[in-house]
Amino acid sequence: MNLPDNNLLDAVDARTKLAGSNNMEILLFSLGTHETFGINVFKVREVSTTPKITKAPNMPPGVEGLISLRGNVIPVLSLARSMGLADAPAGLGNAMMVTEYSKRTLGFLVSAVDRIIRVEWDKVRAPESINGGNVNNNFITAITELPNGKLVSILDVEQILSNTFGEPPVGDLQRLDDDAEYNVFFVDDSVVARKKIAEVLDKLGVRHKHAVNGMEAWTRLSGMAAHAQQAKVNLRDEVQLILVDAEMPEMDGYVLTKHIKNDPRFKGIPVVMHSSLSSEANRAMGKSVGVDAYVSKFDAEILADTVRPLLLNPPRD
Repeated sequence: MNLPDNNLLDAVDARTKLAGSNNMEILLFSLGTHETFGINVFKVREVSTTPKITKAPNMPPGVEGLISLRGNVIPVLSLARSMGLADAPAGLGNAMMVTEYSKRTLGFLVSAVDRIIRVEWDKVRAPESINGGNVNNNFITAITELPNGKLVSILDVEQILSNTFGEPPVGDLQRLDDDAEYNVFFVDDSVVARKKIAEVLDKLGVRHKHAVNGMEAWTRLSGMAAHAQQAKVNLRDEVQLILVDAEMPEMDGYVLTKHIKNDPRFKGIPVVMHSSLSSEANRAMGKSVGVDAYVSKFDAEILADTVRPLLLNPPRD
């Protein structure tokens, strides 16, 4: 088994410089099938051999049990079982990735961990491009290609956790002023995230449009800005807030935010970054490209409490 040196995972300062470069770093791993999988390095806290796991009753399918990690008890998932890979070998695999996702720490069991690679987001494509393979595309958020031509399937962790633990409910939220009309444009490559964001905005009484990746978002936003300019209307009458994910195929949220903030047509329209990358380093990355707020996925009340004042009291020019 080839485990990467955890010092590579600790180089946070160097990785924060990736913000705005449209690059990401992916940790490659195997689930014992012929596919190669990847996960954003920013989601991975450490990698180790598979530890002793304590079985617990009433665990969802795919959850092998619990471990104690530096005083914290965390659940451990078999990714192969959680994804329903029928041709994955029996057993728990040789390696565990400790991940931080939406302020939750979890262990992901895999057959083997390979190495870290750096890729450009514009070389990362939507999963519809996958030909063949036995992986349910619902669990794949994007794909990219290695220099040798081998495809890497980048996991949609949101979908995997939603299937395993269920989706967090969206409770009652205070609606905005019914006498005013509010419009939000949001972009997220995860089906689960888009569904939850739309549910929050609907409960706030906010109209919304969306895109499924950064490049599509910028194309549509640019078109909206050009139309407003041609019609001699203020773009802020068409969209009052833009909500962006951080990790997206073709163009990440950091580059998208830089485009928006550098274009005078979007002046006065706040940008909120809504991401499962919940560490302080990622908040700093968002701040460095000019986001007006950074919200960790997924807490409906926090998202609503962040969006509401920006819509009711938009930033002044």
